[in-house]
Amino acid sequence: MTAVRSTSGIAYLGAAAAVFVWGATPAATKFAVGEIDPLTAGLLRTVLAGTVALVIVLATRLPLPAERRGWELLAVSAACSFAAFPLLISLALARTSTAHVALILASVPVFTGLIGALVEQRRPGRAWWAGVAIAIAGEALLIGLRDRGAAMDEATLSGDLLALAACMVVSAGYVAGSRLTPRIGAWSATFWSLAIAGAVQLPVLALLADRVDWPAVAMAGWAGMAWLVLCSSLLGYVAWYWALAAGGVSRIAPVQFVQPVISLILAVLLFGESMTGPLILSAVAILVGVAIARRG
Repeated sequence: MTAVRSTSGIAYLGAAAAVFVWGATPAATKFAVGEIDPLTAGLLRTVLAGTVALVIVLATRLPLPAERRGWELLAVSAACSFAAFPLLISLALARTSTAHVALILASVPVFTGLIGALVEQRRPGRAWWAGVAIAIAGEALLIGLRDRGAAMDEATLSGDLLALAACMVVSAGYVAGSRLTPRIGAWSATFWSLAIAGAVQLPVLALLADRVDWPAVAMAGWAGMAWLVLCSSLLGYVAWYWALAAGGVSRIAPVQFVQPVISLILAVLLFGESMTGPLILSAVAILVGVAIARRG
């Protein structure tokens, strides 16, 4: 019994580490796109992380899919989770606030469930649909109702919509990854997807590299990029998958509810973003909706 409790406690620590890493990701991206062109920043994040992932998969000989369906799922996972998502988030955070992105991304579990239900042709229960409706209403409130004045110049409609698109894209990637994992394992699905995405985007990054004055990039920009590459794209996934395996999905998954809270706190502390009335109301609606949907 003592050993079980000890393992569970360590699993929670691993999950907490992953959630903190991902909660800080919007802030790290904000620092990176403040110094590096957003499109180039998104590409650079994937290419650098993909290079590290490629070294890992070759050194450990992680398996690839053995059948066509597995390769199709791997392609979708790489394109959505590790290629399109970083680009969209980088572009979004150049146009909107960290707090808005944090709350929009809080509904990723809802969109993941919705896409999964469509792919599997199953009908979720009423509680799940009720949660989805509340969360989507919160998203609509966040995007549609915004305070007037200088504070909202940073949180633009185009930026919010880009964040929403990123949310939907990464949800599709998660569904593909979840269906790929039983075929080749979670580590192979993650690192091969990342390695492939990085290899595909490398030529594009080379073409756009001259858009950035690299010697002029401040330390804050490089620090943000280092966090995105080493922590968000690599260590976060390692810690999260290990915690799920060691502690059990049902016990560990609810820890992720803390993620948007961390993002909001960092938005206030690091960027001086204010918690306006519409923002707080949207936060409550989104988080309540996600909680109901996860239980349904």
